Amino acid sequence: MQMVEMFYDQLEDAKNRKVPFIIPIGTIEYHAHQASCGTDTMVITGTLKELEKRKEIVVCPPIWYGVASYAVCGPRVGHINVDEDAYFQYIYSILKSMVYGGVKNIYCIPHHQTEEAGLMPMTIACWKAAKRIAMEYMEDTMGQGWWGSDAYADYYENLGSDDDPFNYIKVIPLIGKEAQHKCGGFDHAGKYETSLLMASYPDCVDLSRCKDNTEWFAESSKEANMELGTFMRECSLEWLMEAVK
Repeated sequence: MQMVEMFYDQLEDAKNRKVPFIIPIGTIEYHAHQASCGTDTMVITGTLKELEKRKEIVVCPPIWYGVASYAVCGPRVGHINVDEDAYFQYIYSILKSMVYGGVKNIYCIPHHQTEEAGLMPMTIACWKAAKRIAMEYMEDTMGQGWWGSDAYADYYENLGSDDDPFNYIKVIPLIGKEAQHKCGGFDHAGKYETSLLMASYPDCVDLSRCKDNTEWFAESSKEANMELGTFMRECSLEWLMEAVK
């Protein structure tokens, strides 16, 4: 279900049943000549369209602009970097509105800089927002000292469950670490990422433009193909079916 297409009563029902609310965490970034600048976001939204067919989820509007950094390239058209502190404040406000509105099963799913499921500035900002909101929400609703009160004597018994306030918001990569290994590789604007985009948005890949690439990271993009992209998407779906509860 797409959040923007749902009626209020449907959203209330999904919230009450703790259906996963998923936020695609994307970027607008230079992806060489053969792939669109929206690649990091679109591979998420494309995969989630398939996940909707297999699992009941609420897909929230994607956050298109992100902490792209200038590691891949310097300032240029189609490459938009948001300062990580400003990004934190933005994602914090969105997530806080959702939690205070009663949504307590939220997944932030990034793809940018998620090699080996490592923590990078954008994912760290999401995690920081998640933990701060959990602390603020519990203090606002139960008062200071909530964790030490008798009301939370069963905290460790519920650790990691739906009743754990630090589990209201999860941050997981589109492709988990083991899934990345199963795919055979992971890259930026190379054959793997280009193939993954091709699987969901073939019109946003033009391999004839590979001849214009000069950067090392895009050299393998000419090897991109639909078969690899479909396989990668399936690996991602297997991971998400297990990780999204």
